[in-house]
Amino acid sequence: MEGPAEDGGDGAIGGRPGRGRAERRRTAKRVARRGRRSFLRELPVIVLVALVIAVVLKTFLVQVFVIPSGSMEPTLQVGDRVLVDKLTPWFGSEPERGEVVVFKDPGGWLENERKSSPDGSVLHRAKSVFSAVGLLPSDDERDLIKRVIGVAGDTVECCDAQGRLSVNGTPVDEPYIAPGNVPSRITFKVTVPQGRIWVMGDHRDLSADSRYHMGNPGSGTVPVGNVVGRAFVVAWPLSHFGQLGVSDSLSSLPVRVAGSSAVGPIPAEPPLVMGVLGVLPVVVRRWRARRRAGPMAD
Repeated sequence: MEGPAEDGGDGAIGGRPGRGRAERRRTAKRVARRGRRSFLRELPVIVLVALVIAVVLKTFLVQVFVIPSGSMEPTLQVGDRVLVDKLTPWFGSEPERGEVVVFKDPGGWLENERKSSPDGSVLHRAKSVFSAVGLLPSDDERDLIKRVIGVAGDTVECCDAQGRLSVNGTPVDEPYIAPGNVPSRITFKVTVPQGRIWVMGDHRDLSADSRYHMGNPGSGTVPVGNVVGRAFVVAWPLSHFGQLGVSDSLSSLPVRVAGSSAVGPIPAEPPLVMGVLGVLPVVVRRWRARRRAGPMAD
């Protein structure tokens, strides 16, 4: 009477040691090959989806800007990277007093600034690609960053007998201005027209802001349509990382009533963009599920 077959310890049965181990190795190699091929096939799709999301983020949601000068010191230092919220303006939100905003040159504000010379062809093209997806700031964009002091209907004046700036007759405490600076060495009084804002830099002695363009159309004010968005955080360097809050001394002023404008209609693009962002992950998951369900060749 024969006894039970002995297990060779490696999965072999019936006196053929090593066969089970070899089979496991072959199976593992096939699985590894399929995994590598699957990843290589999916990699272009993953990269494409990432690029689409990056472009959408830069175009409609958030963009990085580099601080080029000391006009906003000490709040922002030269070389700081700030994140700018570009979404809320799409929903009719207008700049408020005390916010730090990025805006397009209304005309003539940057005419004396020299553009940086282009880098070598390869490096320049690489920077252009990274700028297009929002990973690097663009050298071609002509933007400025200042603090909103007055909005439509406000009367901004400087200076009173104590040397203070006032909005609608209310003196404003400005703790954000650079040490040693006064609110303004230029006297002015302006009523901000509808659809425009009055902006000033925190480093008043270095900032060529609304005060220096009062001879231009709009008396130095900036069209709301030129506003790219609100800077809400310093992202780099990490030693400067932090949220950019709104100055309480300006935001706490009475809300204007006369001449206030209603919130405009919501354009169709933001919901469409948000829908695309929501659908993309679902499409990718379903595509991958179908591929897994189909036959897999060795």
